[in-house]
Amino acid sequence: MPRILRIHNRLIIGGPTLNILNLTKHLQPDFETLLIVGEKEDHEQDATEQAQKMGITPIVIPEMGRSIHPLKDYTTYRKIKKIIKDFKPDIVHTHAAKPGAIGRMAAANGKVPCIVHTYHGHVFHSYFGNVKTQVFLNIERTMGKKTDRLIAISKEQKRELSQIFSIAPENKFSIIPLGFDLSKFTDDYTSKRIKFRKEFQLDDDTIAVGIIGRVVPIKNHALFIKGLYEVLGKTHKKIKAFIVGDGESRVETESLAKALNISFTNAGNDYHADAKLVFTSWRTDVDVINAGLDIVCLTSLNEGTPVSLIEAQAANTPIVSTRVGGIADMVIEGETALLSETNDVAGFATNLLKLVEDAALRNQMSQMGWQFVHEKYSIQRLVNDFRKLYYEILSSKNRL
Repeated sequence: MPRILRIHNRLIIGGPTLNILNLTKHLQPDFETLLIVGEKEDHEQDATEQAQKMGITPIVIPEMGRSIHPLKDYTTYRKIKKIIKDFKPDIVHTHAAKPGAIGRMAAANGKVPCIVHTYHGHVFHSYFGNVKTQVFLNIERTMGKKTDRLIAISKEQKRELSQIFSIAPENKFSIIPLGFDLSKFTDDYTSKRIKFRKEFQLDDDTIAVGIIGRVVPIKNHALFIKGLYEVLGKTHKKIKAFIVGDGESRVETESLAKALNISFTNAGNDYHADAKLVFTSWRTDVDVINAGLDIVCLTSLNEGTPVSLIEAQAANTPIVSTRVGGIADMVIEGETALLSETNDVAGFATNLLKLVEDAALRNQMSQMGWQFVHEKYSIQRLVNDFRKLYYEILSSKNRL
């Protein structure tokens, strides 16, 4: 049985982690997989329980953090080399930037036959200044030469990585979209919607608008707040907005809402039903949230394939989003989503207002989502794609 050493940055709630756990679990019994992860940051939600429910116990390397730290990074490198020596993988498959660089370097020096790397997103714009970005580009171009196959999760991402950022030639990339179990977004939908709306005391005619994910700079929640402010000033409809998640930009986001006189509240015991905006912090019941919301938003400056939009479409919830990364490939513009450019407050607010005001349009857009995503982003499709890819690479290296 071929062995895979899978390396990811941290075990936190989110699309990349769920995708990695699905691959680790569902590629059995064809492949034996060992998963390595680093330490999560304090503001991130731990996904260890999720892994345990799937029967997965990863090896944790505490030194493998997000930021550059030469001593810790070298310690991480040595630990991964030791694991490679003991486990003897046929394939090392890395995910995300830090584990991608250190893991592939260790794999190349450890003479692992096959090296694969997945870009769930990238850090080549909107994260850092020009100098730091160029350093990361140079690292990725160097590591690309040591990698047998690079995985992009959308056509647009492949185009960016190969043509704009010149990470590697196009023929070194394969496009394999993410894959999930989406059935929970249709199962028992009505009772989930009732549950959510009862929890937050929403009237039947209140339009619930939400944004789901980490509250960090790259997610650009300021655009959501500014767009909400514009819409509140132009509509007579009853609106309740939700920020689902948490992170380092929480205080800054609250400050902006306060400056714009948008009343806000926390969920739970501190909840005030008359507030226009609710900060729910982290929630794991995303199926209940998507059932309760009427519109899902995304305002990011940079994205790969945001899982919140896959889940929204699985729940047949219309989307208002920025047109970044692979988003244009994962929605049907005008049919499941309305898109505007990055940081275009007027464009974002116009699209949001259009959906708030037009119930018929919301209903029309809610008809296409499930049909579009349930096959394109299924677990079975994901597993089949990677099984085929792994066997192809192993065969080319005479490892079968």
